Amino acid sequence: MSDDKDTKTEEPSAKRLGEARSKGQVTKSREVAHAIMIGAMMIVLILLAPLMARDLFNLLRRFVELPHQMHVDDGNFHAMMVDMGGHLASILALPLLFLVVASVTPGLLQHGWLWTTHPLVPSFDRINPLTGIGRLFSMRSLTELIKGLLKIAIVGLVGASILAPMFDVVEQYITADLSQLLPAMLALVMKLLVGVFVVLLALAVGDYFYQRWEMMKSLRMSKQELRDEFKQMEGDPAIKRRLRQIRNTRARTRMMQAVPTATVVVTNPTHYAVALRYEQGMNAPVLVAKGVELLALRIIDTARKNFLPVVENPPLARTLYATVEVDDEIPREHYKAVAEVIGYVMKIRKAAIH
Repeated sequence: MSDDKDTKTEEPSAKRLGEARSKGQVTKSREVAHAIMIGAMMIVLILLAPLMARDLFNLLRRFVELPHQMHVDDGNFHAMMVDMGGHLASILALPLLFLVVASVTPGLLQHGWLWTTHPLVPSFDRINPLTGIGRLFSMRSLTELIKGLLKIAIVGLVGASILAPMFDVVEQYITADLSQLLPAMLALVMKLLVGVFVVLLALAVGDYFYQRWEMMKSLRMSKQELRDEFKQMEGDPAIKRRLRQIRNTRARTRMMQAVPTATVVVTNPTHYAVALRYEQGMNAPVLVAKGVELLALRIIDTARKNFLPVVENPPLARTLYATVEVDDEIPREHYKAVAEVIGYVMKIRKAAIH
């Protein structure tokens, strides 16, 4: 088992990562979720707490200040509870909606939208006691336990340090008016949430990168696996088609870059175009570019931009396009026709010089 892990030294391929994602195997940190939920609670308290405190104060005031005026017989008690429940629901609806939205935010931030039913597929390993015991006493479980204990210790220490100064004045809240008690409790909760949020945010950042490292480590591949995957992908018709397109595009780019080095371009006049290069000492002219339709027009346009002669000779253009590949020499049977064209071009150049 150790030898197998030692051979997995290569980073996972895009295909491997895609397959893992389709199975729901993505970076997931619970600490990120905890930090975001605490942050959402802070936002709710900052933006909505004053209004909520006022409404709750008005709702609870009669229970604290005027309990003797309340009638609690069967009919009145039921109506009073329904009324209070309706008011509580209206007060808490917006905060709860915000928290529900915040609950799905960690997943979107960590790995985007992901919908998969793979975890629902029945698997014997999930109900196998031996497998469960192995997971329970695995190194990962031990690491998660240590992380959890450290988080509890750190958050507890921060919370205690925030609450400690309040222990001396907490007795005053027993006799405090409700209008003073709620703002005081709100301020205390806000201090506690801010301190906890800062700690959880730091832990969440570290845990996210740790979880990502763990996931990438578990998906590592051996060199043989990479070679096998590449062979498998090469056999895919879509991959072959894509590779062929890439090769054709690169070949066309190189061919167009060779057009300015040509001696003459022979055309049909517009449907076919072949670019020929000939210099003193060459055994025979070389076809450096050829094309039909739009590519032919590009070759002609490039030739004119580089002040190369363009000669119309439909039979020769068609024949060379059909029988000669790019970078190949002109066959002997076409020497005479090509020589006439190149000779004509040379005469024009000499006439222009003189």
